[in-house]
Amino acid sequence: MSSIFSKGAAIVLAASTLLSIPGFGQQKDPVIDNIVKEETDNSQLQVLAHELFDRIGPRLVGTPQMDKANEWAVAKYTSWGIAARNEKWGEWHGWERGISHIDMLTPRVKSLEATQLAWSPGMGDKTITAELVILPDLTDSVAFQQWLPAVKGKFVMISMLQPTGRPDYNWQEFGTPASFEKMKKERTAQQEAWAHRIRKTGYTNRTLPAALEKAGAAGVVINNWSAGFGVDKIFGAYTKKIPTIDIALEDYGVLYRLTESGDKPTIRVHTESKERGVVPTFNTIAEIKGSEKPDEYVILSAHFDSWDGGTGATDNGTGTLTMMEAMRILKAVYPHPKRTILVGHWGSEEEGLNGSRAFVEDHPEIVQHIQAVFNQDNGTGRVVNMSGQGFLNSYDYLQRWLFKVPSYIRDSIKTTFPGIPGGGGSDFASFVAMGAPAFSLGSLNWSYGTYTWHTNRDTYDKIVFDDLRNNAILAATLAYMASEDPVTTSREKSVLPMSTRTGEQTKWPQPTKSIRKGGLD
Repeated sequence: MSSIFSKGAAIVLAASTLLSIPGFGQQKDPVIDNIVKEETDNSQLQVLAHELFDRIGPRLVGTPQMDKANEWAVAKYTSWGIAARNEKWGEWHGWERGISHIDMLTPRVKSLEATQLAWSPGMGDKTITAELVILPDLTDSVAFQQWLPAVKGKFVMISMLQPTGRPDYNWQEFGTPASFEKMKKERTAQQEAWAHRIRKTGYTNRTLPAALEKAGAAGVVINNWSAGFGVDKIFGAYTKKIPTIDIALEDYGVLYRLTESGDKPTIRVHTESKERGVVPTFNTIAEIKGSEKPDEYVILSAHFDSWDGGTGATDNGTGTLTMMEAMRILKAVYPHPKRTILVGHWGSEEEGLNGSRAFVEDHPEIVQHIQAVFNQDNGTGRVVNMSGQGFLNSYDYLQRWLFKVPSYIRDSIKTTFPGIPGGGGSDFASFVAMGAPAFSLGSLNWSYGTYTWHTNRDTYDKIVFDDLRNNAILAATLAYMASEDPVTTSREKSVLPMSTRTGEQTKWPQPTKSIRKGGLD
């Protein structure tokens, strides 16, 4: 079918339009019927979610929870009769989160909603009570160096005071257009001013905490608001000896205003964590061996690690569960695939696709014989889009496979052919850069970017299991179709369009080396 399209052209169509293509009379397939029946009658998604998110918890690289998750996944696959292993790909800074207690003591008593950042150093048995100071707006880096001794023994607030704790959609619904526009204009000016304030110190958001630590600060206090009610994004600390804590917008605002007005609020901070030294890092790999072409591969892909402000439920726990459930279904109803069906649960995607990049580096014999990779990594929603990732003839095989997907799932999926190759964002890009046909199963938003992506609210209760069941059926069906296809997929690349930004020819992404030793400097 691709011959009717000019090379490099972008074609967007709904998968449902395949119904109109001559010769595509859909016939019953007992394997696909059984895939649907197995998921409908015997879904394990809620059990898996409870075990992984509630019992094990978040899966930050280098933590005991990541180790437990790797071991749990191997045990789960083994119980389903699927061969599985944990494959070492590198080493990381080992760390274990402990408890955090942060309270305001003056001018009144209040327990604060706060979280120590990942890899924040522990305080041992110490509890520190100290005054807060706000990063001042000084003229330049010389003035900042003169002020810097003033942080000794104090907690330093280095984040902007947000002008509103209401997300924009709330303003749009209830505010007048004039007040909404005024708020946005003032907020933009405030953001620009704060960024300028940081620059004038001579440091960046990344290097400033270390400078404050060196000057004797008691700790660093931030607020990384995620622009929604009650959500902050929780990333990693840049301090080595003093705690870095994120205080939720509402409480951060109270402390900021009290400090600004001269009330000299004090907070009491106790955070615990354990250093684990250098620890090995793993990908969990499982496979159902092919019966006719065992050295050709269909790969189901999802990163296993997460940030640890929540429990990593939608980033990327739901992608993980989709692929685990698809493998369980396939083992039950399609135990002897023609090609080997392999699933990869990658480590340290959050720090740069490191697990999958290591895998493609370590396994060229697999990469060169990949039939297709299907990756899912953007939340709990049902899959609604797929791109050909720039592979010129991807339409020829993806449309055949999608046509066999049950219509109530397929009809919501829009496809773009040949598409533009992804250079990052998730683990499919590691394979695309090696020239292997790898595709992202893009899902509905469900307010992912604001409310669950890397936030303290990415938890079990945000999962939409009906959508997840559809995704498991989709992944299992695509893997089955790719395994059965008598034709090996084409890797021919399209000619990419000119970049509207640079005016130059867009280039195909090149392989990026994985970080094999992380957080050890």
